[in-house]
Amino acid sequence: IINLGRTDAVLPRDGQIPKRSFKQGDRIRAYLQEVRQDTRSSQLVLSRTCNEFLTKLFEMEVPEIAEGIVKIMGSAREPGFRAKIAVSSTESDVDPVGACVGLKGSRVQNVVQELQGERIDIVTWSPDPAKYVYNALAPAHVSMVMVDEEAKSLLVVVPNDQLSLAIGRQGQNVRLASMLLGWRIDVKSEQRYARM
Repeated sequence: IINLGRTDAVLPRDGQIPKRSFKQGDRIRAYLQEVRQDTRSSQLVLSRTCNEFLTKLFEMEVPEIAEGIVKIMGSAREPGFRAKIAVSSTESDVDPVGACVGLKGSRVQNVVQELQGERIDIVTWSPDPAKYVYNALAPAHVSMVMVDEEAKSLLVVVPNDQLSLAIGRQGQNVRLASMLLGWRIDVKSEQRYARM
């Protein structure tokens, strides 16, 4: 139960970042996810695990986002572990990734601290799915992308030594990239692709 001053709110277990507990009196930030209405009263439900919470933290930290110069085009999270956000800029002289990272990483570090050390990859958004997936799978290098618009799926070929980096621990990197794009992503090494 979270005291908001004039009323209380609920932060359910699935709205809490794993491995993080709170003591009575702690001040926390959370996102108001829904207002549940019943006959007698309404209940405010908070979340610290939804994508909107990540987006709002960046809005608070990055003036260019608040001003509308930099836009968050998508986000994907595995709360407490890793997240990816895609950003674009409405002005050609503003680097959207640099604006979100901040001087010496100060802006992104403030968000990471609020999320208990969750790793955040900030990537450049692109309307071209091939270019977008190339950015989204970073830090891995991509050799080739084959796009199937109808099935909304991408075949991504990476150098042999980049395969584990592209897939990530327990498939996390490719899973987050897939959530970010909303496309199915199949990653193959150059060696496996040559044998197809």
